[in-house]
Amino acid sequence: MSDILTSEQIYERMVELRRTFHRNPELAFEEEQTAKVIMAELDRLGIPYKYDGVGTGVVGRLACGAPGAPAVALRADMDALPGAENTDLPFASSIEGRMHACGHDAHMAMALGAAALLAESPPTDGDVVFVFQPAEERGGGSRVMIQSGALQGVNAIYGGHVTHHYRVGEIMVASGVITAHSDRFQIAIRGKGGHGARPHEATDAIVITGLLIVAIQTLVSREINPVYPSVVTVGQVEAGSAPNVIAEQATLRGTIRTTQSDVRDQIHEGLQRMANAMGELHNAEVDVEITEGYPPVVNSPRETEIAHRAARNVVGESGLMAMDHPSMGSEDFSYYLREVPGCYVRFGARRREQEYIPLHSPAFDIDEGVLKVGAAFFDEVSRAALREYRA
Repeated sequence: MSDILTSEQIYERMVELRRTFHRNPELAFEEEQTAKVIMAELDRLGIPYKYDGVGTGVVGRLACGAPGAPAVALRADMDALPGAENTDLPFASSIEGRMHACGHDAHMAMALGAAALLAESPPTDGDVVFVFQPAEERGGGSRVMIQSGALQGVNAIYGGHVTHHYRVGEIMVASGVITAHSDRFQIAIRGKGGHGARPHEATDAIVITGLLIVAIQTLVSREINPVYPSVVTVGQVEAGSAPNVIAEQATLRGTIRTTQSDVRDQIHEGLQRMANAMGELHNAEVDVEITEGYPPVVNSPRETEIAHRAARNVVGESGLMAMDHPSMGSEDFSYYLREVPGCYVRFGARRREQEYIPLHSPAFDIDEGVLKVGAAFFDEVSRAALREYRA
Protein backbone atom coordinates (compact mmCIF):
# COMPACT_ATOMS: atom_id res chain seq x y z
CA MET A 1 0.00 0.00 0.00
CA SER A 2 1.10 3.57 -0.68
CA ASP A 3 3.19 5.75 1.63
CA ILE A 4 0.36 8.26 1.49
CA LEU A 5 -1.36 6.41 4.36
CA THR A 6 -1.68 8.30 7.62
CA SER A 7 1.05 8.62 10.21
CA GLU A 8 0.95 6.23 13.16
CA GLN A 9 0.19 9.10 15.49
CA ILE A 10 -2.94 10.09 13.59
CA TYR A 11 -3.90 6.44 13.15
CA GLU A 12 -3.71 5.80 16.89
CA ARG A 13 -5.94 8.81 17.48
CA MET A 14 -8.47 7.50 14.96
CA VAL A 15 -8.56 4.13 16.71
CA GLU A 16 -9.13 5.89 20.03
CA LEU A 17 -11.96 7.97 18.56
CA ARG A 18 -13.58 5.01 16.84
CA ARG A 19 -13.61 3.02 20.07
CA THR A 20 -15.07 5.97 21.98
CA PHE A 21 -17.88 6.24 19.44
CA HIS A 22 -18.40 2.48 19.48
CA ARG A 23 -18.62 2.33 23.26
CA ASN A 24 -21.19 5.14 23.38
CA PRO A 25 -23.68 4.61 20.53
CA GLU A 26 -26.60 7.00 20.08
CA LEU A 27 -29.67 6.52 17.93
CA ALA A 28 -30.97 8.72 15.11
CA PHE A 29 -31.44 12.38 16.04
CA GLU A 30 -30.12 11.68 19.56
CA GLU A 31 -26.39 12.02 18.82
CA GLU A 32 -25.61 14.58 21.55
CA GLN A 33 -22.52 13.03 23.14
CA THR A 34 -21.25 11.90 19.75
CA ALA A 35 -21.42 15.49 18.50
CA LYS A 36 -19.52 16.68 21.58
CA VAL A 37 -16.66 14.28 20.86
CA ILE A 38 -16.53 15.46 17.24
CA MET A 39 -16.55 19.13 18.22
CA ALA A 40 -13.80 18.58 20.79
CA GLU A 41 -11.63 16.98 18.12
CA LEU A 42 -12.31 19.79 15.64
CA ASP A 43 -11.38 22.27 18.39
CA ARG A 44 -8.13 20.38 18.91
CA LEU A 45 -7.39 20.59 15.20
CA GLY A 46 -8.28 24.29 15.03
CA ILE A 47 -11.13 23.74 12.57
CA PRO A 48 -14.16 25.99 13.13
CA TYR A 49 -17.59 24.39 13.01
CA LYS A 50 -21.32 25.00 13.31
CA TYR A 51 -23.70 23.00 15.50
CA ASP A 52 -27.35 23.80 16.20
CA GLY A 53 -27.96 21.23 18.93
CA VAL A 54 -29.39 17.74 19.31
CA GLY A 55 -31.10 16.51 16.16
CA THR A 56 -28.74 18.38 13.87
CA GLY A 57 -25.23 17.72 12.59
CA VAL A 58 -21.78 19.21 12.99
CA VAL A 59 -20.34 21.05 9.99
CA GLY A 60 -16.66 21.96 10.11
CA ARG A 61 -14.91 24.06 7.49
CA LEU A 62 -11.19 24.16 6.82
CA ALA A 63 -10.88 27.42 4.90
CA CYS A 64 -7.82 27.15 2.69
CA GLY A 65 -8.68 29.17 -0.41
CA ALA A 66 -9.45 32.75 -1.27
CA PRO A 67 -13.08 33.91 -1.41
CA GLY A 68 -14.80 32.24 -4.34
CA ALA A 69 -12.42 29.27 -4.34
CA PRO A 70 -13.98 25.82 -4.76
CA ALA A 71 -15.04 23.68 -1.81
CA VAL A 72 -15.30 19.92 -1.36
CA ALA A 73 -17.43 18.23 1.31
CA LEU A 74 -16.67 14.98 3.13
CA ARG A 75 -19.60 13.25 4.82
CA ALA A 76 -19.69 10.93 7.84
CA ASP A 77 -22.84 9.59 9.51
CA MET A 78 -23.14 9.60 13.32
CA ASP A 79 -26.05 7.39 14.36
CA ALA A 80 -26.09 3.84 15.69
CA LEU A 81 -28.74 1.13 15.48
CA PRO A 82 -31.09 -0.45 18.00
CA GLY A 83 -29.97 -3.95 18.93
CA ALA A 84 -27.82 -5.91 21.35
CA GLU A 85 -24.10 -6.28 20.55
CA ASN A 86 -22.42 -9.67 20.83
CA THR A 87 -18.87 -8.92 19.62
CA ASP A 88 -17.22 -9.36 23.06
CA LEU A 89 -14.97 -6.41 22.22
CA PRO A 90 -13.34 -4.69 25.20
CA PHE A 91 -14.91 -1.46 23.91
CA ALA A 92 -18.32 -2.96 23.12
CA SER A 93 -21.42 -0.82 23.53
CA SER A 94 -21.95 0.35 27.08
CA ILE A 95 -25.60 1.19 26.36
CA GLU A 96 -27.98 -1.75 26.35
CA GLY A 97 -30.02 -2.12 23.19
CA ARG A 98 -27.82 0.10 21.02
CA MET A 99 -24.87 -0.73 18.80
CA HIS A 100 -22.73 0.69 16.02
CA ALA A 101 -23.63 -2.26 13.79
CA CYS A 102 -23.23 -0.34 10.52
CA GLY A 103 -19.75 1.09 10.92
CA HIS A 104 -20.67 4.72 11.42
CA ASP A 105 -18.16 4.84 14.28
CA ALA A 106 -15.47 4.10 11.69
CA HIS A 107 -16.82 6.68 9.24
CA MET A 108 -16.57 9.46 11.84
CA ALA A 109 -13.05 8.42 12.80
CA MET A 110 -11.97 8.39 9.14
CA ALA A 111 -13.36 11.87 8.53
CA LEU A 112 -11.63 13.20 11.63
CA GLY A 113 -8.40 11.51 10.54
CA ALA A 114 -8.69 13.20 7.15
CA ALA A 115 -9.34 16.49 8.94
CA ALA A 116 -6.10 16.01 10.87
CA LEU A 117 -4.15 15.32 7.68
CA LEU A 118 -5.67 18.29 5.87
CA ALA A 119 -5.16 20.62 8.82
CA GLU A 120 -1.54 19.48 9.12
CA SER A 121 -0.85 20.37 5.49
CA PRO A 122 -3.73 22.54 4.24
CA PRO A 123 -4.49 22.50 0.50
CA THR A 124 -4.20 25.86 -1.19
CA ASP A 125 -6.81 25.33 -3.91
CA GLY A 126 -9.98 25.67 -1.85
CA ASP A 127 -11.94 24.71 1.27
CA VAL A 128 -12.84 21.34 2.77
CA VAL A 129 -16.20 20.97 4.53
CA PHE A 130 -16.67 18.17 7.05
CA VAL A 131 -20.31 17.06 7.29
CA PHE A 132 -21.07 14.95 10.36
CA GLN A 133 -24.67 13.94 9.80
CA PRO A 134 -27.34 12.58 12.16
CA ALA A 135 -29.89 9.89 11.39
CA GLU A 136 -28.72 8.11 8.28
CA GLU A 137 -30.36 4.88 9.40
CA ARG A 138 -33.78 6.29 10.23
CA GLY A 139 -35.06 9.68 9.23
CA GLY A 140 -32.95 10.87 6.34
CA GLY A 141 -30.64 13.16 8.30
CA SER A 142 -28.97 14.29 5.08
CA ARG A 143 -32.08 16.35 4.33
CA VAL A 144 -31.65 18.12 7.66
CA MET A 145 -28.08 18.96 6.71
CA ILE A 146 -29.09 20.23 3.28
CA GLN A 147 -31.84 22.41 4.75
CA SER A 148 -29.36 23.87 7.25
CA GLY A 149 -27.05 24.99 4.44
CA ALA A 150 -24.29 22.39 4.87
CA LEU A 151 -23.72 22.29 1.09
CA GLN A 152 -23.66 26.04 0.60
CA GLY A 153 -20.79 26.90 -1.74
CA VAL A 154 -19.83 23.22 -2.11
CA ASN A 155 -18.79 21.99 -5.56
CA ALA A 156 -18.95 18.26 -4.81
CA ILE A 157 -19.34 15.79 -1.97
CA TYR A 158 -17.59 12.50 -1.23
CA GLY A 159 -18.53 9.73 1.18
CA GLY A 160 -18.02 6.06 1.80
CA HIS A 161 -19.02 3.01 3.78
CA VAL A 162 -17.11 0.16 5.40
CA THR A 163 -18.08 -3.34 4.32
CA HIS A 164 -16.99 -6.96 4.69
CA HIS A 165 -17.58 -7.51 0.98
CA TYR A 166 -14.00 -6.32 0.51
CA ARG A 167 -10.83 -6.75 2.53
CA VAL A 168 -8.75 -4.04 4.16
CA GLY A 169 -6.67 -2.29 1.51
CA GLU A 170 -9.45 -2.48 -1.09
CA ILE A 171 -11.70 0.38 -2.22
CA MET A 172 -14.67 -0.04 -4.54
CA VAL A 173 -15.22 2.93 -6.87
CA ALA A 174 -17.91 2.90 -9.55
CA SER A 175 -19.90 5.37 -11.59
CA GLY A 176 -23.67 5.48 -11.93
CA VAL A 177 -26.23 3.70 -9.73
CA ILE A 178 -24.65 2.41 -6.50
CA THR A 179 -27.62 1.68 -4.23
CA ALA A 180 -31.31 1.02 -4.71
CA HIS A 181 -34.42 3.09 -4.28
CA SER A 182 -36.08 1.98 -1.04
CA ASP A 183 -39.80 2.17 -0.28
CA ARG A 184 -41.85 0.78 2.58
CA PHE A 185 -45.34 -0.63 2.35
CA GLN A 186 -48.09 -1.49 4.78
CA ILE A 187 -51.13 -3.60 3.93
CA ALA A 188 -54.07 -3.56 6.33
CA ILE A 189 -56.56 -6.42 6.03
CA ARG A 190 -59.97 -6.33 7.66
CA GLY A 191 -62.15 -9.42 7.53
CA LYS A 192 -64.76 -10.63 10.01
CA GLY A 193 -63.80 -12.16 13.33
CA GLY A 194 -65.32 -15.28 14.78
CA HIS A 195 -64.87 -18.50 16.72
CA GLY A 196 -62.14 -20.84 15.54
CA ALA A 197 -64.64 -23.71 15.55
CA ARG A 198 -67.02 -21.93 13.16
CA PRO A 199 -64.95 -20.55 10.26
CA HIS A 200 -67.99 -20.36 7.98
CA GLU A 201 -69.29 -17.47 10.10
CA ALA A 202 -66.12 -15.40 9.68
CA THR A 203 -63.71 -13.95 7.13
CA ASP A 204 -60.24 -15.01 8.24
CA ALA A 205 -57.72 -12.16 7.94
CA ILE A 206 -54.83 -14.56 8.61
CA VAL A 207 -55.73 -16.83 5.69
CA ILE A 208 -55.95 -13.80 3.41
CA THR A 209 -52.60 -12.61 4.77
CA GLY A 210 -50.92 -15.91 3.96
CA LEU A 211 -52.30 -15.97 0.43
CA LEU A 212 -51.25 -12.38 -0.14
CA ILE A 213 -47.70 -13.03 1.10
CA VAL A 214 -47.34 -15.88 -1.40
CA ALA A 215 -48.85 -13.80 -4.21
CA ILE A 216 -46.48 -10.89 -3.52
CA GLN A 217 -43.50 -13.18 -4.15
CA THR A 218 -44.51 -13.43 -7.80
CA LEU A 219 -44.25 -9.68 -8.34
CA VAL A 220 -40.50 -9.93 -8.91
CA SER A 221 -40.20 -13.55 -10.01
CA ARG A 222 -42.93 -13.43 -12.66
CA GLU A 223 -43.67 -9.79 -13.52
CA ILE A 224 -40.32 -7.96 -13.51
CA ASN A 225 -37.70 -8.39 -16.24
CA PRO A 226 -34.95 -10.41 -14.50
CA VAL A 227 -32.20 -8.14 -15.83
CA TYR A 228 -33.44 -5.39 -13.48
CA PRO A 229 -32.52 -5.97 -9.82
CA SER A 230 -35.65 -5.86 -7.62
CA VAL A 231 -36.64 -7.06 -4.16
CA VAL A 232 -39.98 -7.18 -2.37
CA THR A 233 -39.73 -8.42 1.22
CA VAL A 234 -42.49 -8.85 3.80
CA GLY A 235 -40.64 -8.33 7.06
CA GLN A 236 -43.41 -7.92 9.60
CA VAL A 237 -46.81 -9.53 10.15
CA GLU A 238 -49.25 -8.74 12.95
CA ALA A 239 -52.49 -10.69 13.44
CA GLY A 240 -54.54 -12.68 15.90
CA SER A 241 -55.43 -12.46 19.58
CA ALA A 242 -55.93 -16.10 20.66
CA PRO A 243 -55.52 -19.63 19.27
CA ASN A 244 -59.26 -20.24 19.05
CA VAL A 245 -60.25 -16.86 17.60
CA ILE A 246 -60.42 -16.17 13.87
CA ALA A 247 -58.57 -12.90 13.35
CA GLU A 248 -60.59 -10.01 12.05
CA GLN A 249 -57.58 -7.83 11.25
CA ALA A 250 -54.03 -8.30 10.05
CA THR A 251 -51.19 -6.00 9.00
CA LEU A 252 -48.26 -6.69 6.69
CA ARG A 253 -45.21 -4.44 6.47
CA GLY A 254 -42.32 -4.73 4.10
CA THR A 255 -39.78 -3.10 1.83
CA ILE A 256 -39.42 -2.59 -1.92
CA ARG A 257 -35.97 -2.16 -3.47
CA THR A 258 -35.48 -1.18 -7.11
CA THR A 259 -32.91 0.56 -9.30
CA GLN A 260 -35.18 1.59 -12.20
CA SER A 261 -38.02 4.10 -11.83
CA ASP A 262 -40.32 2.26 -14.25
CA VAL A 263 -39.76 -1.03 -12.40
CA ARG A 264 -40.53 0.74 -9.14
CA ASP A 265 -43.83 2.00 -10.59
CA GLN A 266 -44.64 -1.47 -11.89
CA ILE A 267 -44.14 -3.04 -8.45
CA HIS A 268 -46.21 -0.34 -6.74
CA GLU A 269 -49.06 -0.91 -9.19
CA GLY A 270 -48.78 -4.69 -8.92
CA LEU A 271 -48.88 -4.60 -5.14
CA GLN A 272 -52.05 -2.51 -5.24
CA ARG A 273 -53.62 -4.77 -7.86
CA MET A 274 -52.93 -7.94 -5.89
CA ALA A 275 -54.27 -6.43 -2.67
CA ASN A 276 -57.46 -5.27 -4.37
CA ALA A 277 -57.96 -8.67 -6.00
CA MET A 278 -57.42 -10.53 -2.74
CA GLY A 279 -59.95 -8.33 -0.98
CA GLU A 280 -62.49 -8.90 -3.73
CA LEU A 281 -61.87 -12.66 -3.78
CA HIS A 282 -62.37 -13.11 -0.04
CA ASN A 283 -64.89 -10.35 0.69
CA ALA A 284 -62.48 -8.35 2.84
CA GLU A 285 -61.17 -4.79 2.99
CA VAL A 286 -57.52 -4.62 1.96
CA ASP A 287 -55.78 -1.23 2.01
CA VAL A 288 -52.25 -0.52 0.77
CA GLU A 289 -50.06 2.35 1.93
CA ILE A 290 -46.68 2.90 0.27
CA THR A 291 -44.16 5.28 1.83
CA GLU A 292 -41.38 6.64 -0.36
CA GLY A 293 -37.88 5.89 0.94
CA TYR A 294 -34.40 7.01 -0.02
CA PRO A 295 -33.72 7.48 -3.74
CA PRO A 296 -30.80 5.65 -5.39
CA VAL A 297 -27.24 6.83 -4.89
CA VAL A 298 -26.01 7.81 -8.36
CA ASN A 299 -22.32 8.71 -8.62
CA SER A 300 -21.48 11.41 -11.16
CA PRO A 301 -18.88 10.54 -13.84
CA ARG A 302 -16.37 13.34 -13.20
CA GLU A 303 -16.34 12.88 -9.44
CA THR A 304 -16.06 9.11 -9.84
CA GLU A 305 -12.99 9.57 -12.01
CA ILE A 306 -11.43 11.85 -9.38
CA ALA A 307 -12.24 9.28 -6.68
CA HIS A 308 -10.81 6.50 -8.86
CA ARG A 309 -7.49 8.30 -9.21
CA ALA A 310 -7.40 9.09 -5.49
CA ALA A 311 -8.12 5.47 -4.55
CA ARG A 312 -5.40 4.24 -6.89
CA ASN A 313 -2.92 6.58 -5.22
CA VAL A 314 -3.86 5.19 -1.80
CA VAL A 315 -4.22 1.43 -2.36
CA GLY A 316 -2.64 0.89 -5.78
CA GLU A 317 -4.15 -0.71 -8.84
CA SER A 318 -4.55 -4.07 -7.11
CA GLY A 319 -6.66 -2.48 -4.38
CA LEU A 320 -9.20 -0.98 -6.78
CA MET A 321 -12.43 -2.97 -6.81
CA ALA A 322 -15.13 -2.90 -9.48
CA MET A 323 -18.87 -3.20 -8.76
CA ASP A 324 -20.61 -6.11 -10.46
CA HIS A 325 -24.09 -4.79 -9.70
CA PRO A 326 -25.71 -2.10 -7.52
CA SER A 327 -26.35 -2.83 -3.86
CA MET A 328 -30.01 -3.33 -3.00
CA GLY A 329 -29.38 -1.46 0.24
CA SER A 330 -30.25 2.21 0.52
CA GLU A 331 -28.36 5.32 1.60
CA ASP A 332 -29.48 8.88 2.27
CA PHE A 333 -26.23 10.13 0.73
CA SER A 334 -28.47 10.09 -2.34
CA TYR A 335 -30.10 13.36 -1.26
CA TYR A 336 -26.74 15.16 -1.34
CA LEU A 337 -26.20 13.92 -4.88
CA ARG A 338 -29.47 15.54 -5.92
CA GLU A 339 -27.95 18.88 -4.90
CA VAL A 340 -24.30 18.58 -5.99
CA PRO A 341 -22.24 16.01 -7.88
CA GLY A 342 -20.23 13.50 -5.90
CA CYS A 343 -19.06 9.95 -5.36
CA TYR A 344 -19.80 7.30 -2.76
CA VAL A 345 -17.27 4.49 -2.33
CA ARG A 346 -16.91 1.27 -0.33
CA PHE A 347 -13.99 0.57 2.00
CA GLY A 348 -12.98 -3.04 2.59
CA ALA A 349 -13.03 -3.66 6.35
CA ARG A 350 -12.53 -7.43 6.63
CA ARG A 351 -9.30 -9.06 7.77
CA ARG A 352 -7.80 -11.67 5.46
CA GLU A 353 -8.64 -14.54 7.80
CA GLN A 354 -11.96 -13.12 9.05
CA GLU A 355 -15.30 -14.60 8.03
CA TYR A 356 -17.83 -12.39 6.30
CA ILE A 357 -20.20 -10.62 8.70
CA PRO A 358 -23.01 -8.52 7.22
CA LEU A 359 -23.77 -4.95 8.18
CA HIS A 360 -26.43 -4.59 10.89
CA SER A 361 -25.39 -7.91 12.41
CA PRO A 362 -24.97 -7.90 16.23
CA ALA A 363 -21.54 -9.44 15.58
CA PHE A 364 -20.36 -6.79 13.09
CA ASP A 365 -16.86 -5.44 13.62
CA ILE A 366 -14.06 -4.06 11.44
CA ASP A 367 -10.36 -4.42 11.02
CA GLU A 368 -9.27 -1.00 12.26
CA GLY A 369 -6.66 -0.86 9.51
CA VAL A 370 -9.52 0.42 7.33
CA LEU A 371 -9.36 3.69 9.27
CA LYS A 372 -5.96 4.42 7.70
CA VAL A 373 -7.26 3.67 4.24
CA GLY A 374 -10.41 5.76 4.64
CA ALA A 375 -8.65 8.81 6.07
CA ALA A 376 -5.97 8.67 3.38
CA PHE A 377 -8.60 8.40 0.65
CA PHE A 378 -10.61 11.36 1.97
CA ASP A 379 -7.40 13.41 2.25
CA GLU A 380 -6.30 12.52 -1.26
CA VAL A 381 -9.69 12.92 -2.94
CA SER A 382 -10.17 16.34 -1.34
CA ARG A 383 -6.85 17.62 -2.65
CA ALA A 384 -7.34 16.08 -6.10
CA ALA A 385 -10.86 17.46 -6.47
CA LEU A 386 -9.89 20.96 -5.36
CA ARG A 387 -7.00 21.01 -7.85
CA GLU A 388 -9.34 19.99 -10.67
CA TYR A 389 -12.10 22.43 -9.73
CA ARG A 390 -9.59 25.26 -9.41
CA ALA A 391 -8.02 24.58 -12.78
